[in-house]
Amino acid sequence: MMTRDQAFVLLQEHVETKRVLKHSLAVEAAMMAYARKFGEDEHYWGLVGLLHDIDFEKYPEEHPMKSPPILEANGFDQTFIDTILSHGTAAQVPKDTNVRKALHAVDEMASFIIAIALMRPNKLEGLKAKSVKKKMKDKAFARAVNREELVSSMEALGMEFAEHVDIIVEGLKERESVLSNDGLSLLE
Repeated sequence: MMTRDQAFVLLQEHVETKRVLKHSLAVEAAMMAYARKFGEDEHYWGLVGLLHDIDFEKYPEEHPMKSPPILEANGFDQTFIDTILSHGTAAQVPKDTNVRKALHAVDEMASFIIAIALMRPNKLEGLKAKSVKKKMKDKAFARAVNREELVSSMEALGMEFAEHVDIIVEGLKERESVLSNDGLSLLE
């Protein structure tokens, strides 16, 4: 299995925009938090989050269908590849494991939470589910985000809204401190 540093280099070979890079880092953080919640391998789940959109910039219309050759060439097995494919609809890979359900549930929610944090003076500190729920009702805020999908994917994972938000926020806060040591940030 590839190290996290190797995976980050691979991601940077395929992702050039700050937006997609930060989204990938946010999903990585949320996936690691969920791995802890479920007693799973944080490294593996983190790599799933980090690399889930590896083909998005170059092939937005075909995403995630262009990721398998990239991942295969870098030693990832079919289970990992299928997990990446599961967050899209084109591949019709079922979301039938916790890692696949978690990827679906945190994909947009992690970035939604970051968008809220960027508007707050204390960023992620003290961010609660109540504030996230309020922003979900504000249709003008992050209008491209499908609110029904945020809720249905969370429910498919078997999570309540407040706990789901808390897990993601804690994961983002923890990862932000690690990333800042590397000169990166989810909150800039």
